[in-house]
Amino acid sequence: MATAKKVKSVEEPTEVIKEETPKKVRKEKKESEKPAKPPVTEAKAIAKNIRVTPRKARLVVDVIRGKDVKEALGILANVNKAATTPVIKVIKSAAANATNNFGMDEEKLYIDTIYVNDGMRIKRYLPRAKGSASGLVKRACNITVIVKMR
Repeated sequence: MATAKKVKSVEEPTEVIKEETPKKVRKEKKESEKPAKPPVTEAKAIAKNIRVTPRKARLVVDVIRGKDVKEALGILANVNKAATTPVIKVIKSAAANATNNFGMDEEKLYIDTIYVNDGMRIKRYLPRAKGSASGLVKRACNITVIVKMR
């Protein structure tokens, strides 16, 4: 005798209801809520790898530290050193940055900080007597100027 298998009734799966989590809504900031930027009080200019030794450039820079820009340019016009030309260019660049980028008055600008750091060094050999050689280091400097308004 053949036995009949009982077939279980297949129930339809119940629907699973997913609760949608609320999406995060970005809050748009109003322009009035943004913090106001403080006014810019300084401008900066850097000249890199100037082929003057840092020691010689510091002699020129120490003369004009803390002076007005116009006064410093007048002093440097009468200094007979090789480093005066790049220093004049950097001071003029810092003054131009202040007037064009930040709207400062050129008459009120003074040199707040000015300093000279070491730049790249070019190393060469100098031939000497009896087939020997000695080292030769050609130094360069980086000149940084920060001007502010009085």
